[in-house]
Amino acid sequence: MSGTVVLDIGKTNAKLTLIDTAGKTLAEARTPNTVRRIAPYPHHDTEGLWKWMLVQLRQMSALADIRAIVPVTHGATAALIDDAGLVLPVLDYEHVPGDAADATRYAALRPSFEESGSPQLPAGLNLGRQLEWLQAQFPAEFARTRQVLMYPQYWAWRFSGVAASEVTSLGCHTDLWRPSEGAWSSLVESQGWQGLFPPRRDAWARLGTLRPELVADTGLPADCEIVCGIHDSNASLLRHLLTLQRSGPCTVLSTGTWVIAAALGSATKPLVEAQDMLANCDVFGDAVPCMRFMGGREFGSIAGTQPATFVAADVEKLIARQTMALPCFAETGGPFAGRIGRVDGAVPETDAERAALATLYVVLMTDYCLSSLGASGRVVVEGAFTANPWFGPLLAGLSEGRDVTVSDDSSGTTCGAWLLDAWGSEAGAAAAPVVAWEPAGWRGYRDAWRLRSGAV
Repeated sequence: MSGTVVLDIGKTNAKLTLIDTAGKTLAEARTPNTVRRIAPYPHHDTEGLWKWMLVQLRQMSALADIRAIVPVTHGATAALIDDAGLVLPVLDYEHVPGDAADATRYAALRPSFEESGSPQLPAGLNLGRQLEWLQAQFPAEFARTRQVLMYPQYWAWRFSGVAASEVTSLGCHTDLWRPSEGAWSSLVESQGWQGLFPPRRDAWARLGTLRPELVADTGLPADCEIVCGIHDSNASLLRHLLTLQRSGPCTVLSTGTWVIAAALGSATKPLVEAQDMLANCDVFGDAVPCMRFMGGREFGSIAGTQPATFVAADVEKLIARQTMALPCFAETGGPFAGRIGRVDGAVPETDAERAALATLYVVLMTDYCLSSLGASGRVVVEGAFTANPWFGPLLAGLSEGRDVTVSDDSSGTTCGAWLLDAWGSEAGAAAAPVVAWEPAGWRGYRDAWRLRSGAV
């Protein structure tokens, strides 16, 4: 039996999934994506992940003849390498690079929103800010850098030895790219960084086969191919992008640590930088209007690390007594960035009510994003929130006749990444719309939440 391994590195967890040629999952392994908070700055534990991957691949190689590996990762992350490997650790984008003077210096360099489609974001979420700070803070190491690799392509390079760039990661609020022209931004040009980025390749391109020295470590065949790879929310978008012509406009909700609403042919309002709207690049390099917030992180802040199960009565009680979670509960990103989240009204009495309140909150935030984008057509939920049985129905209850479907792929990224290896394959039939649930007072609760949040 032949199979493909999808390497999915999210901001919170990393996952390896073995998938057969029909798209069926054969095996899966997960591990936390650890940030090491030690010198020289908070950085990703790339060596810990690498050792974990090799062990898991050896186990999966006993289950199938693995013909390809496809890397997919979160955005706003890059690796600076020379011929031997990393010249600096991979910076965590939630770390604030530098002080106020560093921020002021970068603000004068970064391209306009109109040019890059990248809003000015906090911490290191604009990748250009990370690179400029690393260059200023570690000039010797930066001077040794032969190539700057986007994070999916860093892992592809570790497996294949072939360096590449790819547009979905380049065009993900980096300040590095001009989506309208498919060219480097004025920041890259002014800093002279063009030569640090390897040639662009398509996300589905085969970069090469497994490095010979890894064959014994992994048990994989010597001719196992390494696919270039893709940014994670764009992987979630891919199967819907490929069927757009026959299925019509839609908005894909990629859910996890981040909730990203990507309007495929459905946005009717202009992008507003201050609202954390942006133009991401799809796998073909075309700009896609998006809006986002840190939904998974905020859900956990309200519900707790082990959210309880809740029932309809818990939701109805919160709506009836007008208990609301008001934004925002994450330090990074979203249309209400900089505000301090709070619970307005009677405090939830049980763990179940806290989980219900967290669900109401992420539904209302998502509804607000859809409204702000002017999104039309159906809504497709991908990723972590597909496991919440209340999210889709409650969102549909606010959608005034618009269909909401919930994907059967709980990761969202896995199917898209598999499609890169099986390029040209059909992604399967779309799921049926969920049955809308509109508890008593639900729309009035939404209107009151927007008023109290200042979202009107």
